[in-house]
Amino acid sequence: MAHKKPNLPTKTCPVCGRSFAWRKKWAKDWENVIYCSERCRRMR
Repeated sequence: MAHKKPNLPTKTCPVCGRSFAWRKKWAKDWENVIYCSERCRRMR
């Protein structure tokens, strides 16, 4: 069963306009994360 994580920081993707939440894989580099996905990064 998954836990709800309401206190995670979020950002808005400049390409699609959606908000996305912090992920563990971005833990070391959260300041430099701009896009919500690889697809949006390619479409910039």
